[in-house]
This record gives sequence, C-alpha cells and structure tokens, in this order.
Amino acid sequence: MTDDLRIVSLLPSATEIAVALGLGDALVGRSHECDFPESVKALPVCTSTRLEKGLRSAEIDRRVQEIVTQGLSLYEVEASLLRALKPDIILTQTACAVCAVTPDDLTAALADWMGEPPVLISTAPDRLDDVWADIRAVGEAAGRDAEAETVIRDLKARLADMAPRHHPQPRVAAIEWFDPLMVAGNWIPELISAAGGDPLFAKPGEHSAFLDWDNLVAADPDLLILMPCGYQLPQSLADIEAVSGDPRWTQMRAVQAGHVYIADGHHFFNRPGPRLVESAEIVAEIIADWRGTPGEPTEHWMRYTG
Repeated sequence: MTDDLRIVSLLPSATEIAVALGLGDALVGRSHECDFPESVKALPVCTSTRLEKGLRSAEIDRRVQEIVTQGLSLYEVEASLLRALKPDIILTQTACAVCAVTPDDLTAALADWMGEPPVLISTAPDRLDDVWADIRAVGEAAGRDAEAETVIRDLKARLADMAPRHHPQPRVAAIEWFDPLMVAGNWIPELISAAGGDPLFAKPGEHSAFLDWDNLVAADPDLLILMPCGYQLPQSLADIEAVSGDPRWTQMRAVQAGHVYIADGHHFFNRPGPRLVESAEIVAEIIADWRGTPGEPTEHWMRYTG
C-alpha cells in the first residue's frame, strides 16, 4: 500500500487496531460507535443504528428481535458518503450482526462502486488468538506487518506479566447482559484466567450464552463482574435493577459480602482489540480489591454496594 492509504473503519475495535499500527492518519471515516482515541471522533460518520437511545437491557433485547423479525439490519450505511471517501480498505466484522455493521450491510454501497473496489477486511474473533490474527490481517493489508508483530508481542508480554501469584483463585461470574441474563464468553474467560481468576460458565472461544438464574445462584461465585455489552458505568447503574431486583440476587455470597463490581463493557471487554489487555488488567485490579488490597476504582470499574 502507498503512503496515501485511505481506511474506513466500521468497528470500534478495528479502529483501535488501526491506530495501534500507526494508521491513525490513514483513517478517513468511522462508524457511529468508534470513539477511541479521541482524535477519531472528528472523522466522518458512515453508519447509524435503528435502536433508539436510552433503552434498558430488556427493551433493547425486544427491539432487536422486532427489527430482525422484520428482516431488517440493525444498522444503516451512508452509501454515498462511503463512496465519496474512496477508501482503499474497509474494516468490518462478521462475528455479531447485533454488535456492528457486517459485510451484508455493505452490499448496496459496494454494488455500484466506481473504479477499483476497496479491500474488505472482516474480523471474526472468538478468542485471543483470533484477535492477534485480526491485528496481523490489518497489518498485512496496510503494509504494516512488522508493526503488527510488535503490537502483538507487547500485548502478549503484558498478559504474561499478570501470571497469577495468589491462591486460591476467586471463582468469577462475568455477566454480559442483564435481561435476559447472559454470561460473558469468547475471550472473556481468557482475560479472567490471565488476571488470576477462575471463570465460571464459559470456556475460551465459546460464544456468550443465556444463563439461568438458578444456575448462577447455585454456583455462588466469589465475585460478580457486570460488564454489559455496549454499557458504560452510568448505563449499567441505571439498568442494574434488572439483576439486583431479582429476589435471588441477595442469596449469593458475592452480593452479601459486597463483592459485586461493574466494569465498562463498552470501551473494554466487548472490544476485541488492543485494549483487551487493559480489560484483563481491570479484572486484576478487581481481584486485588476482592483479596483485601483495596484498589482505587477508576472511570472504568467500580464496586457496587447498592
């Protein structure tokens, strides 16, 4: 690729991968969800969502089902803007049609493309090794192979530095959605293990799945980490009654002992890019707090004592 490379990223994690590879100046467009680093917010926005703002978890679930039942996509692509930006590369994903734009959403925009069509790179990670492969794929397409290997090596080294030094390891239930209740899968169990925890209900590479309340109570985890997909801390707090209002909530010792934590699922855990390692570091801080070495909560996590 040449120095005048033009990239449109339609996925927050892909945007962060591009920036990590030194391709920030090559970005010419983004999705409505791409918001890190701060500099990307100035880029033209090429997508929008059909979901209304301010919905609670149960309402979002119902609205998604309604839209899908109608045979519609959750997202709309500004085809004319995308064509005007003339990207050489478009970054998107195939892992989750609910989470972000997929190649199917780009069909109309690419159908009558004038000139050489852009290279389409679709990420589809299930676990950390897949994230490393996605970083390599973006690096290869953009001529940044060496930079990709450096980024991957540094991320792996940070994870290795977190090798558990304490026993026993706390049994951790990571909750990805409130209503219906869902356990966090895919790469999340790997992050919990790297941080010194024992992940419950999910194995690396397994997709996030619905979780029965009775099974959660029976497992009686040592600590709960609430990390709803797409939620920052204020949104989780606003919707937390969806879980804390269930009569079985107080039966768990994690709740009784004050070992319930809320983490930023929007910027960290649910973005399969470079900041997954920072997500693992957040889990390590939470586990240290659980062990009695109080950490200083940040804008990315907090102890819930409601």
